[in-house]
Amino acid sequence: MAPLQGFSDNPFRTRSDLIRAAVALVHPLHQYKSPQFARIKIATSTGANFSETAAQLEGFARPLLVVAGLLGLKTQDSDSNPNLKNAGLDTWISGLKAGTDPDSPEYWGDVFNFDQKMVEMESIAYALLSNPGAFSFSEDTKARANIVAWLRQINEHQMPQNNWLWFRVFANLALVKTLGVPLEEVKRHSTFYVADGWSSDGLWGDDRKQADYYSGSFAIQFAQLLFLRFAPEYDPERTEKYKLQAQDFAKSYWRYFAPAGEAIPFGRSLTYRFAFAAFWGVAAIAGVDLPRTSAPSRDSERPLITASEVVGKTASRFQHGRDTEYWSVYWCLKSFLVLELEETHPFWSSEELEHPSTARSDADEPDVKLLWPPRHIMCNTPQHTFLLSSGQSTRNTFKAREAKYGKFAYSSAFAFSVPCGRTLQQIAPDSTLTALFDDGEDNWKVHWDPYDVRCGKVSVGGSGRWEEETVPTLTSTWRPWMTQSVSLRTTLVSPMKRWPGWSLRVHRVEWDISSRVTSELKLIDSGFAISAQTKSDKSIFEMPVNPLTAITDDNAAEGWWSGDAASLIVSESGASGVVDLTAGFVQDLTTLDIAQRSSLIIQADPNT
Repeated sequence: MAPLQGFSDNPFRTRSDLIRAAVALVHPLHQYKSPQFARIKIATSTGANFSETAAQLEGFARPLLVVAGLLGLKTQDSDSNPNLKNAGLDTWISGLKAGTDPDSPEYWGDVFNFDQKMVEMESIAYALLSNPGAFSFSEDTKARANIVAWLRQINEHQMPQNNWLWFRVFANLALVKTLGVPLEEVKRHSTFYVADGWSSDGLWGDDRKQADYYSGSFAIQFAQLLFLRFAPEYDPERTEKYKLQAQDFAKSYWRYFAPAGEAIPFGRSLTYRFAFAAFWGVAAIAGVDLPRTSAPSRDSERPLITASEVVGKTASRFQHGRDTEYWSVYWCLKSFLVLELEETHPFWSSEELEHPSTARSDADEPDVKLLWPPRHIMCNTPQHTFLLSSGQSTRNTFKAREAKYGKFAYSSAFAFSVPCGRTLQQIAPDSTLTALFDDGEDNWKVHWDPYDVRCGKVSVGGSGRWEEETVPTLTSTWRPWMTQSVSLRTTLVSPMKRWPGWSLRVHRVEWDISSRVTSELKLIDSGFAISAQTKSDKSIFEMPVNPLTAITDDNAAEGWWSGDAASLIVSESGASGVVDLTAGFVQDLTTLDIAQRSSLIIQADPNT
């Protein structure tokens, strides 16, 4: 990505820095606006499954998340923020008027069932609520009536039963608080709460078991906190509930970030890696005091969330987004809502803003925590920030859904692969179990739709200086083929003090061999996907593979090593390895009728 002045060179340490970055992100859009400013078309539509009109509305609406605040700053203090004068901010006011006017050639159109235009109403509603002086058109009766009529359509049509329901809530809040529509229409909320501050993205059940960043940081939790910001008086009981849920969520959400700010990618829409910071800022805007409680350390108690850490989590996400080649396209502006806080707010005076840190880097032992609502074991180790997962899935036909929700592990350091075909190299099955009946067909099945999910603990005996410890586990079962009597039950064991960079998977295979006697069953368990490039821009595959006996602590050069039951890669990204421990669990391997055991390094196809 080409450097963007004001953003790419931004230290993100003060409120002024964030203002400059916000302007840098929205100002280049001006050249892509339609004549009446209601639509923005940056490039030819290639990926959306909705209309070009809705896509161009998206381009217009999402920048409103920061434009509304910048317009207020321009009005209040344009002399101290000269870069606001030439940002073209007033064109968004004109665009809103044209887009909601049925007589305009740039009218966004009427709303229909499951319409993407309902999604964009959230940003428009935020602009109306946060800056009514600019966007309510109180002196223009026709324009005001057009906005009311257009927004009201969200109550007349079906929508997905997930985080979309909050778009209806905010459209109605804007209608009531800014546009004078009766209060009754506001009494609409999502009811997807699970536990411990977490919501699922829709009702949790057989068809949908999803709890990711949508239902956490920048969708449902974000929406609940905005409700506290704009309408805490409407439902005092719900208001108090949302405060408690935000506090509970904060106790675990910090674990999804590595010390330098990298978030663990998990779930769908992974271009939203910049938007993940939105939770921390909107919590401050909503006036929610995040807890100063004890982290679940095994040996000691220590502060978990402080005001300075909240700032650090936000600032480091900005910095990481600045340094990453891609980041969320304009949903990232949810993270800029923190600009609502005045310069005198404690958020901006924290020492953490000068030295941001999102996770504790002073620990020399793994800090692990089971989070039951998302079915994750969070692994914040000195070597690596990652999670173990078992229990999420969806029957919705999301692209690469098995990769986004069904892997056993997700890492802040190593991106996960998505399939591009049916062969093993095209499936690129990192961090998952893959099964195949060897009958001449490329019919690999990857871990998916787990059931009978349970949490537990395992005690590990001490030896030498390593004392006995107890660590959390997650166990689940899945069936690769519904027509075959094969089931695979896997227990995930978290890192422990003795091996802090490693996790353990124990697989139990049950197969009625009499039901299918013509084929062999192949199983592949895989480690993290890792870059094949060295720090000198060479490929490790240009080097000969070495036996594992060739690598020692004193000889940790980049390259690849492999043996009968283990493989290891060391590259520009770090180190990724697997070790087969079956022999340590089963005394007589011949009783398993195992024809072949080996380790391999998969050279995945491009675009995985």
